[in-house]
Amino acid sequence: MILSELNIVFIVVSFTLFARVEGFGLSTRNSVSTTSNFRSFSIPSLNVLPFTQVISDVDDTLKSSGGVKIGDIALGGIDTQYQRGEFYPGCFQFMFELSISSFELKGIEAKDCKEQGLAPAKVAVLTARAEEFKVALELKEDSKLAKAFRKVGEDNGVNNWGLGPVLYGSVAEWIIQDRKGLRKFSNFERLINQDPTGEIMEYVYVGDTGELDQEAGETMLREYPEVVKAVFLHVVSETPNPKIPESKLINGRPVVFFRTYVGAAVQAFQLGLISENSVMRVVAAAEQALDSVSRSSDKWQDIYQDVSEAYKLLNK
Repeated sequence: MILSELNIVFIVVSFTLFARVEGFGLSTRNSVSTTSNFRSFSIPSLNVLPFTQVISDVDDTLKSSGGVKIGDIALGGIDTQYQRGEFYPGCFQFMFELSISSFELKGIEAKDCKEQGLAPAKVAVLTARAEEFKVALELKEDSKLAKAFRKVGEDNGVNNWGLGPVLYGSVAEWIIQDRKGLRKFSNFERLINQDPTGEIMEYVYVGDTGELDQEAGETMLREYPEVVKAVFLHVVSETPNPKIPESKLINGRPVVFFRTYVGAAVQAFQLGLISENSVMRVVAAAEQALDSVSRSSDKWQDIYQDVSEAYKLLNK
């Protein structure tokens, strides 16, 4: 049933859908894994709708693949700047800031969400990892990745935020690499069925330039520009100092390329997706993550460049 007016029935139905998102009420058949059970919430004020849900890839987006290959087949990606399994500085904070943006941009701080019966949507994951290898590759709630997400939420006063529904690929895409983008897009279509009205959720997709995430993201914008606000692509490479492509628009929605999550935050601020305070929190998180790394490292050089842009933009 599609309702044209925000009456009482629509509010109840809509928030039931949101509760399903937070409880991961997607079917668990085949390639969907969940990391939480259903939870109930009080009905939110309509002035914070729609909520923003971040959709993320894993390898070379949240953590480095290390560029490891078996023969000519990459095991997750191509990045060689970071060691395999290393998290990218500021990635979790950036996704948290996008997740709370519908609250913060309306003057509600993250720490006050609970008092108002609000909770930011958890991060959905679209990964090329094969469903058939899930015994070894499944992203569980006690995984290092899930714990890192959860800690960022807790550090910002929001408990139980973090990893949400995980939609996997298959061995077919692992072998036939050209199918990865299509699989991620088809999984995205399954994800957005959580809100058939299109009134409760908007999405931001974060991927990388190494595994056809660009194809998936651009298809999202061509087919669903009304609900996909932006696509952010982490620029990764097998060689140092890759060229950063220019941002572009598809159906009036931005495709943004970035080298660091500080750079992603700067561009998100310019697009009106996050606040000035959000940018500075991403800067702080990225710098803290590299605290034990030599300042002469190319990792710091990339961060310095984007931090400089942030300070210039914000007049710091």
